[in-house]
Amino acid sequence: MTFFADVTVRGYELDTQGHLNQAVYLQYAEHARWELLRAAGLSQEKLLASGVGPVALEVTVKYARELRGGDRVRISCRFVYGEGKTFRVEQRIVKEDGTVAAEITGVAGMLDLTSRRLIADPAGHLAGLADRPELLEGGTGRPEPLDG
Repeated sequence: MTFFADVTVRGYELDTQGHLNQAVYLQYAEHARWELLRAAGLSQEKLLASGVGPVALEVTVKYARELRGGDRVRISCRFVYGEGKTFRVEQRIVKEDGTVAAEITGVAGMLDLTSRRLIADPAGHLAGLADRPELLEGGTGRPEPLDG
């Protein structure tokens, strides 16, 4: 399933050219990831209590279109699991008119906070803790309209 979070670009996030600062795209992606976990019933406190935490291992941003103050965007997020200790995180930031502003892809894992090592089955661990594990399953990655 693909999860979505909506954000309005704020004036203080703009750079000297008047468009969204490049680092803020990563903050938007991070916001959507945490909103996905929260919607699935996995707060930071619940994850910490279970002894694990998400960790980003690699992130790539492809900037496609500028964002300006007041633009409303939808950030998609889905986790794509394989068989190892890591999983892919696929995200898009899409403008109201459907234009893709950026694509963010990454590799993540779940870190055992005691051993400081990645756990073997991140999908199973997250699903076992989640109230809504279906939100954590991969989906199409196609953003829906902001008014949908």
